[in-house]
Amino acid sequence: MDADELLRRYATGERDFTHIDLSAVNLREANLVSVDLSGANLSNSDLREARLGQAKLFQANLAGANLSETILWGTDLSEANLYQTELREADLSGAKLIKAQLKETRLIKAFFCGANLSSANLAKAILFEADLRPSSDQQTDLGYANLSDADLSYANLGGVMLQGANLNGAKLCRAILEVRGIDKSYQTNLSRANLRGADLSYANLDGVNLEQADLLGADITRAVLSNANLKGAIMPDGSIHE
Repeated sequence: MDADELLRRYATGERDFTHIDLSAVNLREANLVSVDLSGANLSNSDLREARLGQAKLFQANLAGANLSETILWGTDLSEANLYQTELREADLSGAKLIKAQLKETRLIKAFFCGANLSSANLAKAILFEADLRPSSDQQTDLGYANLSDADLSYANLGGVMLQGANLNGAKLCRAILEVRGIDKSYQTNLSRANLRGADLSYANLDGVNLEQADLLGADITRAVLSNANLKGAIMPDGSIHE
């Protein structure tokens, strides 16, 4: 199926396009709200500035696709393949990305408020200046996600659930993990997280839960750790915090 046929059928009210092949198609600025593309092949497609809110992309293949500035609020991307996908400034607020493959994905300035990324693979992903704060009624969930070697510099992670996440070697330089404003109903949770060798220099970890986290070899130069819970945490020098 090509882009023209998809848009024509969508315009007539059809929404079920599961498992179709749309690889390398141009759907820039397309309006596909609530479309069902579960299991579809959209690899290397151009979806810049498209509107895919409330769409179903469960197990879809979006590897190498360009979704810059795309609206994906409330979209189901669980178990989707987003390997090396471009998602600069995309709006993923409230989206489901459970067990999604986001390795080496570019998520610069992406908006994830209230998204569920539990058990997602974000190894080597670039989340520079990404906004992952909770929404007014939903906490952003990165529990047990793989963020090894990911770049989270300047990202806003205040109030995010990161329990058991793997942040081995991740860059969190000047990241904000302090809970502010409406987010105060949530606590940034890094309990039992793997932060070995992570760059936490200048990061704001005020009030963050780091209980039993592994910080061995991490760089905490000028990091703000006031009011942080470090009970049982392995500190950068290998000592156990009481």
